[in-house]
This record gives sequence, structure tokens and C-alpha cells, in this order.
Amino acid sequence: MYHLLDRIFKLQENQTDIRTELRGGLVTFLTMSYIIFVQPAVLSQAGMDFNAVLAATCISSAIAIFFMGLVANYPIALAPGMGENFFFAFTVVLGMGVSWQVALGAVFISGVIFILLSAFRIREMVIESVPQSLQYAIATAIGIFIAFIGLQQAGIIVGSPGSLVQLGNIKSPPVILAIVGLIIISILLIRNVKGAILWGILATALIGLPFGLVKFYGVVSSPPSLAPTFLKMDIFGAWDLGLVTVILIFLYMDLFDTVGTVIGVGAQAGYLKNGKLPRAGRVLMSDAIGTVVGASLGTSTVTSYIESTAGIAAGARTGLANMVTGLLFLLSLFFVPIVQMVGGGYQIAEGKFLYPVTAPVLILVGCMMAKSILKINWDDWSEAIPAFLTIIGMPLTYNIAHGLAFGFISYPILKLLSGKGKEVNWLMYVLGAIFILRYALVKT
Repeated sequence: MYHLLDRIFKLQENQTDIRTELRGGLVTFLTMSYIIFVQPAVLSQAGMDFNAVLAATCISSAIAIFFMGLVANYPIALAPGMGENFFFAFTVVLGMGVSWQVALGAVFISGVIFILLSAFRIREMVIESVPQSLQYAIATAIGIFIAFIGLQQAGIIVGSPGSLVQLGNIKSPPVILAIVGLIIISILLIRNVKGAILWGILATALIGLPFGLVKFYGVVSSPPSLAPTFLKMDIFGAWDLGLVTVILIFLYMDLFDTVGTVIGVGAQAGYLKNGKLPRAGRVLMSDAIGTVVGASLGTSTVTSYIESTAGIAAGARTGLANMVTGLLFLLSLFFVPIVQMVGGGYQIAEGKFLYPVTAPVLILVGCMMAKSILKINWDDWSEAIPAFLTIIGMPLTYNIAHGLAFGFISYPILKLLSGKGKEVNWLMYVLGAIFILRYALVKT
């Protein structure tokens, strides 16, 4: 058995062994398995079946993780991306009034385009066209937007007729539970506890049980059915002119999430050779295939997870660790009642729910993403202003697409009018023009 695994995953060449890889795969799963709880809670708000999304999440993640491990031989795990899921649910479906079937079609198309970009090596041209200041601004903006949504779902921030938003009723039991959960997960993260987010979610759920804020449905059950979402994507509906920018945004978010994760993971594990990652094309192809499979099964964009660095810190060096992580995602299908207990939400009024167990995760994921703000060049106004407009645009318009538009339109215009037009890649002018046409031709 060892010789077979060594031949497939090159264990000796990568100075690792089976036990170390098993441990690394488990740690990676523990640090990212919160998505099993969060993803159905997010997409169910867009009208999708909770259990079907859960099944699609676990299966598509496992397929992409297995593909990455076997083809690219890296311990880089994948799952539906945080940020992409909110764009899918709150911007495209709830904000634009697009059906979730059409939104899945847009995700599917973006995945197919990503496959073509990966196959024909066009992705480098797209990546290099977007300035670093906007890349960091987008990551920061999405983080703040996610945190804002988390604060709302916790009941800490509520709507207000006069000031648009205000502090919620912090004496309300579900709000108190969310605050307790936020404190628990924060402490676990500070103490560098492996699987801090997962353990924090479970602890918050257990605390809410005796107070009726969380309902117990059981522990083990048969795997949920994929039928409500399987192959329900509307590909033809997604080709509407108004959704062109949506497809591009899905593609852009997936593209840069993957590139950022791969660079971070590669640097930590020592994979980078002269600044380049061997088999990078296979990594991006794994990501693209995961997105296509995910949309077909019924979930939003599947992308590489930075939490993979936790498994690498535990010793993982090859795709064997991914075999463990993927298997654990599949085993999660037999524990649906626990997932329902954690991610189902607490009803506070007719048609209104709070999510005190998962909301703290959104707040803290936002915190993790916001650190990119430190890498923006604030001394150059032509870089700082578009970055700032992007950062404030997303949460204040409650829309990721509009936030991106603020940056993609202002950047080339400010550079051009300030005599720095040659600093802008030609493709940025094209992307900016696409956003302008979107607002000119399509109802906002």
C-alpha cells in the first residue's frame, strides 16, 4: 500500500509520510468545514432547498478536492467560496431579482470560461491587467460586506428609517447568543486552536440548545437528496445582456481567489520555484472543474480555500491529504440533522430569521479578508481613490457588483485624465467600458 501511495503522490520526494498526510488532511477539513453549515444557510435565503444545497456543497467540494489531489498533487482543498455565495444570493438573486436557476447558469458559464482560460493560458493576461491596488481593495471590500451581512444576521445591526441602519436589540436572546459565539470563536482563533471556526460554531449551537434558540433534530440520517437542485441551472437564461457583468464577476472572483490562495499556499509550503508554481495550470483547472460541477449539482462558485495552509502547517505536502479532506466532506452527508440544527436560523417574525450560530463566522471571515487593505498604496491618489471607492461601494450599495464598478470605472478614468493612462493595461479600459455599458443599457 505504501509503495502504491508513494508512486501516486511522491511521498518520499516531498519528504512526508502517510501519517503526516492523514493528519494534515484532517486539520484542513476542521478549519474549513464551517462551509457545510454556512453555505446552505446562505443559499436557502435565495429560495434554494437547504438540504439539496448541503448535499451539493459536500459532493462538489469532495470531487474538486479529489481532482486537485490526484491531478495537481497539492494539498489544496476547495469548496464553495465565501464572498461568491453572498454575491450569488444577495446581489444576483435577491438584489437583481434573478432566479436561482439562472444564477446557477451564470456560475456554470463562468466555470466553463475558466476552463477555457486555463486550457489556453489566457488567465495570465486577465490577472496582469488588474492593478494590485484594486485586487487588494476587492478582497477588503468583500470582507467588510460579508461582516456587515453577518452583523445583520446576528441582529446586532438592524434597519432604520432615519439613518438607514442602527444598533439592534442587544438584550434579545438570539443577539446575545451571536455575541457569545463571536467571543468564543475569536478566543479560539487568538489561541490558534485547530478548527477554531468549527468548534466555535458547535459550541454556540450547544449553548443555544437549552434556551430554545437552536433545535435538536438528531445526529445521523440518510444523505439528503440532490433532486431539488441537480441540473436545474438555466444556462440559456444566463446569457441575457444584463447578466454579462454577473458572469464576468463570478469569473473574476473565482480567478483571483484561486490565484491568491495558490500563491499563499505555495509560499508557505515551499512549492514556488523562481516565483512560479509548478503545475499551476492543473491547479486552476481543478478550480474551474469544481465550479462547473458545483453549478450542475446546485451550489455557487467552488474555489480554493486559504484554510489549506492550516493542513500544510500540520505537515501536509501532497495530494494524499486531499483524499482525507474529500472523504470527510462525503461522510458529512450522513450527519445532516446536526447541520440543520446549526444552520437553520431562528425565526423572530413572519418571514424574518436571525442566524445567531453562523453569523459570527461571517463577521470574522470579513475580518480575515479585510487585512488586504494594508497592501494598498495609499500614497498614490490615482491608486488610493479607486481602491477606497471600491471598499466603501460594496457595503454601502449592499452590492458587490456596484462596488467593483466603482473601482473598475474610476481607475482607468483617473489614470487617463491625470496623465498616467499608459500605466493602465488595455484590458482595464475594456472592463471599465463593460461596466459603463451595463449601467447605460441595463436597469440598475
